[in-house]
Amino acid sequence: MQTIIITGGRTLQGAICPETAKNSVLPLLAASLLCQGTVRLRAVPRLADVETSIALLRAVGAGVQRCGSELLLCAEAPLCGQIPAPLSGAMRSSVFYLAPLLCRVGSVRLPLPGGCRLGPRPVDIHLAGLAALGAAVELEGDAVTLRAPGGLHGADFALRLPSVGATLTLMMAACCAVGTTVLRGAACEPEVADTARFLSQCGAQIQGAGTPTLVIQGAEVLHGTAYTPMPDRIAAATYAAALACAGGEVSIARCRPAYYAAFLSFLQRCGVEIFFGADSVTLRRDPAVPLRGAQSLCANAWPAFATDTAPLAAAVLLCADAPSEIYDALFARRFACAAGFAAMGAACSEQGRRLQMQGGAQLHGAEVSAPDLRGGAALLLAALAAEGTTLLHDAGHLARGYADLPGQLAALGADVR
Repeated sequence: MQTIIITGGRTLQGAICPETAKNSVLPLLAASLLCQGTVRLRAVPRLADVETSIALLRAVGAGVQRCGSELLLCAEAPLCGQIPAPLSGAMRSSVFYLAPLLCRVGSVRLPLPGGCRLGPRPVDIHLAGLAALGAAVELEGDAVTLRAPGGLHGADFALRLPSVGATLTLMMAACCAVGTTVLRGAACEPEVADTARFLSQCGAQIQGAGTPTLVIQGAEVLHGTAYTPMPDRIAAATYAAALACAGGEVSIARCRPAYYAAFLSFLQRCGVEIFFGADSVTLRRDPAVPLRGAQSLCANAWPAFATDTAPLAAAVLLCADAPSEIYDALFARRFACAAGFAAMGAACSEQGRRLQMQGGAQLHGAEVSAPDLRGGAALLLAALAAEGTTLLHDAGHLARGYADLPGQLAALGADVR
């Protein structure tokens, strides 16, 4: 069990740059299986989910070599369509390997993926879309098997909701299907557009990335390329939320404000001063002045308030001067961190998808446990504003999405170890 020790009451000062986005890197690693030739991914962070992805790639027969911050990936050798259960169960992103292995091998078996316990996260849209593209789908207990020995074909498919994961899966599949595929109701998140840029650089023909309608012309072969994924907008929002909780002045560089504009707008409404640059922001807050509450947030698909930032916003609002609430339209168990907030002295209640906070909390140190990746980060941020020392147990969750969040915050002046 990993434990982070946080002593609150110290303001933050300095500058920080987010790493490349976990939510781009993970699908790009899977998409590399579609390429004949070497793929070079630059600035790949050392995250637990990245290491799991590397192990999965090697398990199915791909070559992976790390050279500093770069990964060299080669999938020219014959691949295996059997995804090991321990690797599938370690992260939700194992679902991204369905389409590439189906295209390369003709069949794939995937034990149902794991990851953070955020409530029901069905893969029915992935499977329905792949079936529309010509895959035979067989569900067997806790695993799914797909077969397409004759390859996939283009289709016109409407997603029942704009799932990022399903959009990425079907976009990858369509790149190697025969003919034209139209995906309607697609997710518009920046990470989807980033994956589309990578695939296009590899020879795919994709139109409409970043819009609800994607048109993909299948290609027989994709080739290798060198690519730098986009910066991590959720990490940038995490640093911004840390400043809001602790006070001080922090600059966040090399991440376009547009990528997390909804979160920055929320912080401005709370009273955080923000100065905008082309690809940077500087945030300032006097910790002696209470943040403004009375906020009502709804986390939903892009360009709405991002679901991954909902727990971070909750940490900011615990000590605000009025009650607030956050509703998550995407995940039923987004606010499992509420119990930790309460242990630290916050008056808050979790009611299904809704978290209500009374505001005005006088937070104190406590022993709490990280329930998941973003909930654990939110508890760490709340501890920055607490009096005394907090022990954050089960902190290994944070390594799935942050290379070294304690170290990054300590470099800004926080007492975190």
